Amino acid sequence: MNQEITQSSFKKILVIDDNPTDRYIAKRMAEKYHFAEEIILQESALEALVYIRSLEATPDLLPQLIFLDINMPGMNGYEFLEEYAKLSETIKSNCIILMITTSLHPDDFKRAENDPAIFRFLNKPLDQEKFRLIEYEFSLKK
Repeated sequence: MNQEITQSSFKKILVIDDNPTDRYIAKRMAEKYHFAEEIILQESALEALVYIRSLEATPDLLPQLIFLDINMPGMNGYEFLEEYAKLSETIKSNCIILMITTSLHPDDFKRAENDPAIFRFLNKPLDQEKFRLIEYEFSLKK
């Protein structure tokens, strides 16, 4: 008999995506599959950096996972990573970045794969299979 999971795998996640539909899907899927207790949505990379910096003094409030879109106006995902690299070790040691995209371009995959700040590269939309993969990978680290 399948029991529904009711305990969340992560305390807090942050989704950075300019597309309102993609943010909505990410939030609904994370809620449906009890992936995180708290889901923070940011529509711009710049706003997300401000949010993350505001939590530096309280590292337990930082998101454990950051789902970062590549293609966004203003500051794209790669530009976010450049600024993120300048943040304190307190922040970087408490947040894990997962790059999300609809891009199938091999250069995007290679660039993400070669960036040490990116834990995993995922195609949108986020769904149960992707969440379970992430949960599994983190269970191996324990």
